[in-house]
Amino acid sequence: MARTYTLKKRAESQAETRRRIVEAAIELHCAVGPAQTTFSMVAERAGVQRHTLYAHFPDEQSLLLECSGLYSEREPLPDPAPWRGIEDWRERLRTGLPALYGWYERNARLAANVLRDAEQDPQVREIVTLRWGPTMAAYRDVLGDELSTAQRAMLHLALSFFTWRTLVLESGLKPEGAVEAMVQAVDCARKT
Repeated sequence: MARTYTLKKRAESQAETRRRIVEAAIELHCAVGPAQTTFSMVAERAGVQRHTLYAHFPDEQSLLLECSGLYSEREPLPDPAPWRGIEDWRERLRTGLPALYGWYERNARLAANVLRDAEQDPQVREIVTLRWGPTMAAYRDVLGDELSTAQRAMLHLALSFFTWRTLVLESGLKPEGAVEAMVQAVDCARKT
């Protein structure tokens, strides 16, 4: 009986250590970005030795996968499936963009760091493609139904984090104003 109890306590301790490591890494990804986050920084923030960190995560990719997986569970990108039932593409866009822009607003710091790093770091790019790629493709599919090629190009622009940041954070539009500006831009592209 004592051995089972000891093993259970040890497993709980290991799980707690792993959780602390992942939480520390996520905090650092928000603060400086994944490409600038080192194992030494993560170990220090988590309060563990580097060898302990390596025992849980043998390489950067395994840590990135764990962090992005946990973050995706906590803050999932909006599900586009319900938007498919909206017949008018403008109304679909007026429903989908606020959901996506709301996610961007809640996760702006991390998204900015991750997307910045994805442009230069192949491992970060791979994780972004894995975690965001299928959902972004679904957005383009659901929201782009019935759109011309030029309109789809504008939709791609509308879905971009950087577009949201430019319209809302840098230009001072309210979120609903940013949505309406992009609906109009997509609509105007129909005429080109």
